[in-house]
Amino acid sequence: MSVRIGVEEEFHVVEMESGMLVPRAARCLSLLPRRTFKSELHQSVVESNSGVHTSLDGLYADLTATRRRLDAAASSLGLAVVAAGTAPLAPGVFASPTAGARYRRMVEAYRKVAEEQLICGAQVHVDVPDRDTAVRVMCVVSPWLPVLLALSASSPYWQGSDTGYSSWRTMLWQRWPTAGPPGCFADAADYDGVVRDLIRAGTISDEGMIYYDVRPSAHLRTLELRLCDACPRAETVVLVAGLFRALVIDAQERLRTGRAPDCRGRHEWLRGASWRAARCALEATLVDPETHQEAPAGQVVRKLLTRMRPALEAHGDWQTVQALTEAALAEGSAARRIRRAAHDEDLLACVDMLIAETRGERRRPRSTPVGHPDVHSAVAGVTGSFYRSGAWSARPPIGG
Repeated sequence: MSVRIGVEEEFHVVEMESGMLVPRAARCLSLLPRRTFKSELHQSVVESNSGVHTSLDGLYADLTATRRRLDAAASSLGLAVVAAGTAPLAPGVFASPTAGARYRRMVEAYRKVAEEQLICGAQVHVDVPDRDTAVRVMCVVSPWLPVLLALSASSPYWQGSDTGYSSWRTMLWQRWPTAGPPGCFADAADYDGVVRDLIRAGTISDEGMIYYDVRPSAHLRTLELRLCDACPRAETVVLVAGLFRALVIDAQERLRTGRAPDCRGRHEWLRGASWRAARCALEATLVDPETHQEAPAGQVVRKLLTRMRPALEAHGDWQTVQALTEAALAEGSAARRIRRAAHDEDLLACVDMLIAETRGERRRPRSTPVGHPDVHSAVAGVTGSFYRSGAWSARPPIGG
């Protein structure tokens, strides 16, 4: 039986001419179906919900069609949308919470942490049999999640300055009291008890404010990945989704056969691994989940790919995910492309590149050698028929 997946993507709204982040999401949403698109904490962000899919080609066609629809709405208003962890150009002071009692309470309670939540992520949902399974799987997959963060890293700039990080979004995100590695729980009742304690303590106001790297969905029978930056290229989202589904499938098999590792609740090294991935992405070293030691990023990524091969092959994902992985390692992270655009031109060129990639266009950097692998071609063969058939349009949205 195929395990279904779905994706939630967040997009920054920017002014087309200046490239500046602007609080005009409501205008875009007024032109879009609310079943697929919705608001977020700040008025500068639009979220989209994909349909539920069994194949990566179906997911890819859905994501690209949704991005085209969002881009058309924004363009008609002199705006554009950017899928990246942070927008390179944003005002130094920018508090624009979306109307509503919940968002108002969040800003009042968390002040600057909420005010500076000008970040966008990509969340992946994978079907699980029940909440007990979801909670147990969290501990097994967590050591490998920083690798997915490294693949998605797209936020080196914050309010016009280079942070020195590949995913500054991660550093902003981890300021929330419930962000980071989730730890381990015996079952869903154990997990739910911890959530209730956090609510009673006044740390959070509701279950939706559990911002762990991975969590059981509050309203769907899924496990949800929340660690990753929004990705300029839809292909990167497909890569992350394929690997995460494989991790969830692999973890269930390890739990069933008694081969799941005993983490003994020690996750200090894992927070450090997430920091390393946010700092360097694919351009230097990551922490090897098996040795807890530094290793070249390519080596760690390929170790994950090899480990997941049986689960990937079981869903027919191996060739697509392998091709996308090798292309990502050859070209480097989105953070690297963004910095290269700034070095070659300026920050506005970064925004232009991000707008183009979010639309599905490609701007080959001047330093890219002839014959360099084209990430887009890795999935072109498996998505063409879906584009022609329009089958994506019949899927209910994951957040619906």
